[in-house]
Amino acid sequence: MTRGSYRRLFDLAGRRALVTGAAGILGGRFAEGLADSGAAVACLDLEDGPCQALARRLESDYGVASLGAACDVREASRVEASIVEIEGRLGPLDILINNAASKTDSIDRFLAPLEDYDPDTWRQVMAVNLDGAFFVARAVGRRMAERGRGSIVQIASIYGLLGPDQRIYEGSEYRGRTINTPPVYTASKGGVIGLTKHLATYWGHRGVRVNSLTPGGVESGQNAAFRERYAARVPLGRMASEKDIVGAMLFLASDASSYVTGHNLVVDGGLAAW
Repeated sequence: MTRGSYRRLFDLAGRRALVTGAAGILGGRFAEGLADSGAAVACLDLEDGPCQALARRLESDYGVASLGAACDVREASRVEASIVEIEGRLGPLDILINNAASKTDSIDRFLAPLEDYDPDTWRQVMAVNLDGAFFVARAVGRRMAERGRGSIVQIASIYGLLGPDQRIYEGSEYRGRTINTPPVYTASKGGVIGLTKHLATYWGHRGVRVNSLTPGGVESGQNAAFRERYAARVPLGRMASEKDIVGAMLFLASDASSYVTGHNLVVDGGLAAW
């Protein structure tokens, strides 16, 4: 290997990436990380305005081509149309960060106790977190397979691996609201990990790598009681920051992980080790 060869494994110049859920807590950071590494980035979310604003910022701050687009990932036909439009404007996609997730339009119903959980809310979350992940992966992955290359990174959660420790939720709030992790979130994110393994074995011989990325708890407005209890469960002694997750995403998206597929990369500060 020549000098700089290893560093260039992380270089995404000339690549084109799609981030779903781009307007979310992690989605914007993923888009920034890809752009900072040289990739052109398509930003996809339910509403057009935030995606367009993010795309303009990426172009201004990082000097890469970017576009924003609105799409409801629950609708397979709309997903297909969006991918046709994105590839027509940006070029063939090399990277997919399959990140879209939902708490529905009612946070109270999303956070309802298990015993009272509404079946319609369950279906609404599943329709985005799992159905939508499949629809997007299918639309992008089959195109990647036709071209013989591509990297898909699907965003799961530590609660797709572990059941939530109910003790950390005593007195816990998120932006002034009592919180918990509902069972539909655990089930949907566990499904994302299973879907990842299936797609990896299905498309591997055609040059498409599919991996999942499992973040631990990310600090984003929880109260002190929650942060302290959660941190006490983590060997590194703290919750994750948004930027803690970006480096792992870039590893899976880039040629640095060229022999990694079907893997679930856990970025949890050591929580799962206990």
